Amino acid sequence: MFLIERRKKILEFLSSHGKATVKELSSFSGVTEVTLRNDLKTMEEEGLIKRFHGGAIISEQVDPENFFSVREQKNPNQKSAIAKKAAELVTNGQCILLDGSSTIREFAKLLKTMPVRLTVITNGIYTALELRDNPLITVILLGGVIRVGSTALEGTLGTNILNQLKIDIMFTSASGFTIKDGLMDFNVYEVDLKKRMVESSAKLVTLIDSSKFDTSSLASFAATDQMDTLITDDSAPAETIAQLRNMNINVLIG
Repeated sequence: MFLIERRKKILEFLSSHGKATVKELSSFSGVTEVTLRNDLKTMEEEGLIKRFHGGAIISEQVDPENFFSVREQKNPNQKSAIAKKAAELVTNGQCILLDGSSTIREFAKLLKTMPVRLTVITNGIYTALELRDNPLITVILLGGVIRVGSTALEGTLGTNILNQLKIDIMFTSASGFTIKDGLMDFNVYEVDLKKRMVESSAKLVTLIDSSKFDTSSLASFAATDQMDTLITDDSAPAETIAQLRNMNINVLIG
C-alpha cells in the first residue's frame, strides 16, 4: 500500500473505530509496527491524529466526511444523472478543465466512453486515470501537492499551463453553494487553485446535487454570477433555481 493511501486508510479506520492500537493498525495496513509508528508520528505532527501509549485516536480537527472515499459514496444516483446531462455540453475538439471532485470523476467515467476528441486538463488524479485509456482524449494533469484523504493535487505550482491553452469550459463541483457566497470548498489550498482554474476558462459549468444547496463551506472559489450553467437534480430548491434563472444562469436538471 502506498504511503498516502496507507495513511488515508489509517484515518478512515480511526474514524470508524474511534481508536486503535498500534498492533491493530499494523495488521490492518499490512506494515510492520516500526513503520506504523513512524506513520503515526508524522500524522500527529501534521495534526491528523493524537497518539497515546500503544495506539492512536483521530484528531478532532480532522473531518473524515471530507475524504474523497467518503464523498464518492454519497448520492451516487443524483451524481450519475447530473453527469449524463453535463455530457450533452461536450463537443468534438474542445479543451475542457475538470476539477478533482467525486462528482466530476463520475462525469469523467462518461467522457471516457464518448467518441469525441478532447483535451482535458485536471487536478484530479482519479479523473486523469479514468480518461487515460481513451486514445481520442489528451489528458494534462496539473502539478501540485497531495494531502491525506484527497485524490486532487492542490496549490498553484502547476498553473502556468492554464495560461498557455484556450480553455472552452471548466466543469466543477463544490462542497457548498449559496446565492450570496457562490461556490465553496472546504480546503483553502484547493480553493486557491480552483479560483485560477475559473479565471482561465471561457465558461463555467457547475455540477452539484441538491444536498449542496444553501450549505456553506470554508471558502468561496467562484461567485454565483461567474457561473454560465448549473446542473443539478430535481430535488434542488425551486426558489433558488428561480433566482439563478433570473440572473440569466442556465439551469439544467439531470
